[in-house]
Amino acid sequence: SVSPYLRVISHGGYYGEGLNAIIVFSACYLPDSSCSDYHYIMENLFLYVVSSLEMLVAEDYLIIYMNGATPRNKMPGIGWLKRCYQMIDRRLRKNLKSLVIAHPTWFIRTVLAISRPFISVKFMNKIQYVHSLDELAELVPMEHVHVPECVVQFDEERIKARRERMEQEHRQQEQQSVPQEPIKKSERPKSMVVNQGL
Repeated sequence: SVSPYLRVISHGGYYGEGLNAIIVFSACYLPDSSCSDYHYIMENLFLYVVSSLEMLVAEDYLIIYMNGATPRNKMPGIGWLKRCYQMIDRRLRKNLKSLVIAHPTWFIRTVLAISRPFISVKFMNKIQYVHSLDELAELVPMEHVHVPECVVQFDEERIKARRERMEQEHRQQEQQSVPQEPIKKSERPKSMVVNQGL
């Protein structure tokens, strides 16, 4: 059944003036590529995503791609993304103002790099990366954006790890900056003292 995966796309309210929609695509809700009816589910999800976009978007819009906490085996393949892009109505392609990728991984950057040949330069220029939910909140009003619980946890863990790393670096810097006793000029290493009496 496709129904458990329909949460993958949701309406996140509006931004700016007028009916500029925020569309949220949560990759963590995609099926695992190892499940038996994976291709059937993805085929139907594909049609659902395309028809949802046509229904949810009236004017300009932006897409938030929630990538955090999504294991590699749930990430959509290049072929699937390519078909989505090609199937989207020209109006929808034109009205997309920004594709915001939250918590980008090396893998997603690679997928986009490989996708360059079939995606227009205009589209590539619409892609923005944000590395935390705080950064996302600076770009987009978040009141109606549904952030999956696993993404919230992923974000908190990353903030915690970053804080711990910074504290560790700070401690190391403090240790290195402890003043050392200056070496007196008269003191030279013994190996350099040559016995000239012999």
